[in-house]
Amino acid sequence: MDENNETLYAGIDLGTSRSSISASNGERHVIDSYVGWPVDMVARKLVRKPVLVGREALDNRPMLDLRRPLERGIMKEGSEKDQEAVQELLRHLISVAGIKQKAKNKPRVRAVVGVPAEAFRVSRQNLRHTLEGIADSVMLVSEPFAVAYGLEALLHALVIDIGAGTADFCVMQGRYPTDEDQKTLPNAGDAIDEQLAKLVRERYPDAQFSIHMLREWKEKSSFVGEPKSRVVVSAPVKGKATDLDITTEMRTACESILAPVCETMIALLSKVEPEFQSKVRNNVIVAGGSSLIAGLPEALEQALVELGGGHVTVVKDPVFAGSDGSLAIARDASGADWEKLSL
Repeated sequence: MDENNETLYAGIDLGTSRSSISASNGERHVIDSYVGWPVDMVARKLVRKPVLVGREALDNRPMLDLRRPLERGIMKEGSEKDQEAVQELLRHLISVAGIKQKAKNKPRVRAVVGVPAEAFRVSRQNLRHTLEGIADSVMLVSEPFAVAYGLEALLHALVIDIGAGTADFCVMQGRYPTDEDQKTLPNAGDAIDEQLAKLVRERYPDAQFSIHMLREWKEKSSFVGEPKSRVVVSAPVKGKATDLDITTEMRTACESILAPVCETMIALLSKVEPEFQSKVRNNVIVAGGSSLIAGLPEALEQALVELGGGHVTVVKDPVFAGSDGSLAIARDASGADWEKLSL
């Protein structure tokens, strides 16, 4: 039998807020990066499951020991429960992609997992242990590199992948990126959430809201630059549903990541060989959930004016750009690549 009929390839984007999988059998799925265990016998009786994953865990969080185990895109150090949660996330992704791990004729699974550039360097051993038994072969790559590979933006390109936990940068120069070609910042979606919560509390001290409500507001109405409309949300104030105008707070929170992102973008561009800098400036690609912030590409282009101008585009499918790219790597990798780069 041909090896391709025996081997199933999977690309996984392991994210702080959401994780996705793209498999060679055509399956594509995204889940919220949450895992929860029932806290007591009442909870166990109600949920009727030993563990809940994704949106189901989030929706039932009052009765669960809820974990969001990927902090800034990497596993929280020193927590066996968080490590177990990452394993549950990965098992769930593999399962929803139609790969039955205990099936008698289970195909050989080769998975490429995208992680933040910093995690690729500092948490390889930790990830190695966690991924044991999830797939037959696992290769780790940086998330922005996976995006670039999937888009075939392999030469004279800069990918900026802004997720919840991290903003990851990767300059593509026609070869596998080195540490010098990549950078990770903590200035991303979670940092915006923290800033937005602080600002809203300062303006509306009696308002009651959760971090989950806040994230919904941000996902619906985030922007930088001049607002096209007011951002008005509803939250209880002393128990009464009240409309709150948070336009200024939303803009300030979202713009809080602009300076570090622009500075890092310019710093990486300045390291490119002089004759190629113009080409890279005109091929800046933004991915990740936070790429959907209205006005972001225009703000990045404005920062490029001081270098002579440039062009910024947003990937068409931020949800699956990382996992699709990881799947493309898995399909194209030779046997020697798997031996050299896999865990």
